[in-house]
Amino acid sequence: MAVGRPHPSLLALEKAADSVWSHCSREDWLEAFSAHPAIGQRGGAWSREEQSSAAGASAETLRQLEELNLRYREKFGYTFIVCATGRTANEMLDILRRRIENDAESEIRNAAHEQHLIARLRLRKLLSA
Repeated sequence: MAVGRPHPSLLALEKAADSVWSHCSREDWLEAFSAHPAIGQRGGAWSREEQSSAAGASAETLRQLEELNLRYREKFGYTFIVCATGRTANEMLDILRRRIENDAESEIRNAAHEQHLIARLRLRKLLSA
């Protein structure tokens, strides 16, 4: 992305980011995933903001999120990635319940898609600051 700088617009920057992301390897995706806290856990300011609906969840929902996050990590080897913006804790729990049933190849693609959505949101936040 640095080679194309300066990008003339947000749309051009997003297209460059999309292109780079589409050429990432599984190892690249796993490196990106490693920076994410699990849903319901404390992370950086943007993660806390994006997961703000989890903060108001019931103790039972948070317990289930924690339990399923652990099972997900054991099964796939990385943290459950979901674009949490605009989703309630119960919605994220439902998504986690469905995705934990996936095979490894399908799930890494789901996680990469969600990571891509998060990256696009964060690019917009970064440029609007």
